[in-house]
Amino acid sequence: MHMLCMRGHDVTTSTPDRLIAHLDMDAFYASVELLRYPDLQGQPVVIGGGRRHQPEPLADGRRQYARLRDYAGRGVITTATYAARAFGLHSGMGLMKAAALAPDAVLLPVDFDEYRRHSRMFKAAVATIAPVIEDRGIDEIYIDLGEVPGARDATAQDPLAGVRDVAQRIKQAVRDATGLSCSIGVTPNKLLSKLASDLDKPDGLTLLTHADVPVRLWPLPASRINGIGPKANARLAERGIHTIGELADADPAQLIEAFGRSYGHWLHEAANGRDERPIVTWREPKSISRETTFERDLHPREDRATLTPILTRLCEQLAADLQRKGYAGRSVGVKLRYDDFHIVTRSLTLPHATRDAALIRQWAGRCLKTVPLDQRLRLIGVKMAALVPGDGIEPQQADAGPRSLPLFDLPDTRLA
Repeated sequence: MHMLCMRGHDVTTSTPDRLIAHLDMDAFYASVELLRYPDLQGQPVVIGGGRRHQPEPLADGRRQYARLRDYAGRGVITTATYAARAFGLHSGMGLMKAAALAPDAVLLPVDFDEYRRHSRMFKAAVATIAPVIEDRGIDEIYIDLGEVPGARDATAQDPLAGVRDVAQRIKQAVRDATGLSCSIGVTPNKLLSKLASDLDKPDGLTLLTHADVPVRLWPLPASRINGIGPKANARLAERGIHTIGELADADPAQLIEAFGRSYGHWLHEAANGRDERPIVTWREPKSISRETTFERDLHPREDRATLTPILTRLCEQLAADLQRKGYAGRSVGVKLRYDDFHIVTRSLTLPHATRDAALIRQWAGRCLKTVPLDQRLRLIGVKMAALVPGDGIEPQQADAGPRSLPLFDLPDTRLA
């Protein structure tokens, strides 16, 4: 999994008649896989397996796919096709639970490199039409359409005809570039647009004005607002607030009393469709990380031969990410999640910034010397922080100090 922490710079200002779009790719990971395996179109397919679930070619040219009914482990669904969602399968669900609901569903491994490639393709396609884009992750973006030529054109029958046409052109550009569909919501602000893009999935296009909020959005559950999590939703339900409309009608003073001044005020504003956040087009990375969750718990000593190449590969992938984004880092960190879900992180500051995989690997090993390695692991990750533009110091120039022992090849006494 690739993680990118950011701090942003505001580049647009709020105006009453903004045209903000939220574009969300439809079942993105699963849709990318269906491009590779078109024979699975229309079938329930789940993404979340490991390498052992790679399809196997048969002598007659067909493929043999892994099925959920044969899965054993504690993995979770990364995403699922819409056909699989019809069985109640969804992201974050345990694969064993999913197998009970849809035992014949196909299980495919996760391929983040391919998903990132398609992500870059769809964003580049959007930029040819509307260049003011806020990147929100691998499969979603916000777009400012206000200054796109023709976006503010109107007809007597459709005051939003111009922006509707622009949005349709963006959807077609994405399909032409990637072969994939997306859903777009266009409204006066980011909060409403994110809600709108989800209303008519898949392949949807939803345009809303503030006048549409009571009809289209107020009947929806309050939890549909991005920023209202399970705990906040439960507290709202305790107060008899279940829908966005009920939240919009709630006394702001009581919301502030119950949830605090900042969050209580935001709840009232969000339910009434008000959001002044600008589009942020440039983000400076604060850190870049790679991590992986194991299909089974691994012990640092007993599974040393498995863990060592995993960490090496993560460091190599992290170095490639730094190279692609044009950064080097001065802080190397590791993250471990044990089998009891306890998480430990450690970091060290390097003498010089680097993006060399071997140095990252070496310093990650040093970090590991400071944490307990006598318990099984569920996850391991590596991170570079204190980023600077450029390539840093070449390995032969860097004063890395004494060479550390390879990761997970520490003496048994250290692991006892």
